Amino acid sequence: MLLKDKIALITGAGSGIGAAIAQAYADSGAHLVLADLNGDALETTRARCEAQGVQVRTAVVDVTDSDATKTVIDDCVAELGRLDILVNAAGMLTEAPLIDMDPALWHQMISVDLTSVFLSCRWATPHMVAQGSGRIINIASQLGIKGGESLVHYSAAKAGVIGLTKALAREMAPHGVLVNAIAPGPVETPLLAGITEEWRAAKQAELPLRRFGTVEEIAPTAVLLASEPGGNLYVGQVLGPNSGDVMP
Repeated sequence: MLLKDKIALITGAGSGIGAAIAQAYADSGAHLVLADLNGDALETTRARCEAQGVQVRTAVVDVTDSDATKTVIDDCVAELGRLDILVNAAGMLTEAPLIDMDPALWHQMISVDLTSVFLSCRWATPHMVAQGSGRIINIASQLGIKGGESLVHYSAAKAGVIGLTKALAREMAPHGVLVNAIAPGPVETPLLAGITEEWRAAKQAELPLRRFGTVEEIAPTAVLLASEPGGNLYVGQVLGPNSGDVMP
């Protein structure tokens, strides 16, 4: 019960890595506020987490909407008294060569995968600073470090998440708020539905493990970063469960 009675807000909690982290946090004793655009998926995650005997609240929200995101975070603090952990796991993934990319696709990617992280951090950090503690965990990607063909927009957004994480970590650490990122490699999630089979096959062949990860293999890293004393010395770090795709 590493996170017993902690209050955690997780965006993108309806599926994929966000849902797996929610389950791992529930297993570790945390009470949850789960946010996602897909209400049906949220209810599935809620039911699984509530089975562990923890409190679970849900919010159907577009995390690219500043006011809506602020409301979810403020309501969490008002109703539960505090916010100990913020996990930014909402995201999207599409594939397009830059030479063919519609600018609208670029703007959508930056909004969903980067601006949403800024907004959640913007509205959560005042509460964490006021209480003198907190953990923020941003889901980036190894492609934010190395880039990926036909994924210029995604790579740029995730590189932005890494830069945001490092800069915010410096601002927040003196206030007792630790900010870190997880940069997974390819993981079997619904996001991969937007990627061609050719890309998947080529990518898998590059990996030293020769396989993609699973969400259950990513979630324990989020538990570590949120826990005490295990996560106490991680400040501005980018942890890489990535099948060996990046070896910093």
